[in-house]
Amino acid sequence: MRKETILNACVLLGLLAVPLWALSVDEPFIITLATKAVIFAIAGVGLNFALGLGGLVSLGHAAFFGIGGYTMGILASHAQNYAPLMEWPLVIEGTKSMPVIWLFAVLFSSLAALVIGALSLRTSGVYFIMITLAFGQMLFFFMISWPAYGGEDGLVIYVRNGFPGLNTLDPIQFFGICFAILCIVLFLVSRMARSSFGLALSGARQNEERMQAVGMVPYRLYLIAFTISGAITGLSGALFADLNRFVSPTMFSWQTSGEIMIFIILGGTGRLFGPVVGAAVFILLEHMLGGLSEFWHVYLGAILLGVVLFARGGLIHLVAGREVAHD
Repeated sequence: MRKETILNACVLLGLLAVPLWALSVDEPFIITLATKAVIFAIAGVGLNFALGLGGLVSLGHAAFFGIGGYTMGILASHAQNYAPLMEWPLVIEGTKSMPVIWLFAVLFSSLAALVIGALSLRTSGVYFIMITLAFGQMLFFFMISWPAYGGEDGLVIYVRNGFPGLNTLDPIQFFGICFAILCIVLFLVSRMARSSFGLALSGARQNEERMQAVGMVPYRLYLIAFTISGAITGLSGALFADLNRFVSPTMFSWQTSGEIMIFIILGGTGRLFGPVVGAAVFILLEHMLGGLSEFWHVYLGAILLGVVLFARGGLIHLVAGREVAHD
């Protein structure tokens, strides 16, 4: 068995063991931290699909994270206020059902990713980075100026949404939902990476001219990858909003995009479990260093600099060595 496979299994078991230990010692806050790490890991896996396989460096993925969050917030707020979303030509009610909210979050974020990607992918390099960043900031300022759903103050959801057969207000049960979704996303991304589409996308990243020579259209490959990436990130946004029972325009901010990028850099770009390790380390550092100083990001910057300089493949590369990504 490959070293990276063993490491991936240990990471997954560790993520599961921490909240179970916290449950045994009655520490619900630790369970919440683990849930936050899992949700951030899903967001990182989403971006890593576009970045690691397709080489698409996006600084606008907070747009999809925010769309997923506000999809949850808007649907749940209408449900708790018993006010329909629309009354004409059809009456559309809000909902507090998690599966329904996830479906709409994935739908809206993937549609947004399709539109943004269709425009942004006409450029490349630094221009692509700046256009994705611009789209994210456009949505950020739009949400600030949208008073119907809280504007700059955000939107509070008083009761967590429901999942059939489970008490989602119980921290360990909500963690279980998020952990199961992370496992499903990791499985699907792994399968896509090994599929003919994943191989073609990886080939386009390495040499577009050769892919065109065999009849492939790199633009289409990138657009599909970007759309899938946005859909996964949007799902994580809906989960994050449910965790906090609150949404605000900061979910769209460039800082959020930067944090998702940090998860990938810390864990390892192109590694299947890279964002999972990166998100867990980020939450751990936030919890530990945040208690020392409100300027804990300075220490995070130093650690990130060390990883970039001395472990360019991320923490997984440091432990497992140079092995095939997305395995």
